[in-house]
Amino acid sequence: MEAQQAEAAEKQPKAKPPLTAEQAMRQREQEGLRLARKRVLQQLQSNLNSRHRKLLEQELAELDSKLRRIEGPPA
Repeated sequence: MEAQQAEAAEKQPKAKPPLTAEQAMRQREQEGLRLARKRVLQQLQSNLNSRHRKLLEQELAELDSKLRRIEGPPA
């Protein structure tokens, strides 16, 4: 019984250290950008208007650029 409890305890994911305020802010910003990117991609897939598609493609490029900057090494 004790061996099973020890094994179960080992399989549980280790608790992550708490995030600093800066890390938490960065993580929230990344998630917001990913959600915005997903929304733009969905709109691109369903939109046939070439002018609107161009705007969406520009927005997508800007979101990708922001994500690259945020996901880079911490400053």
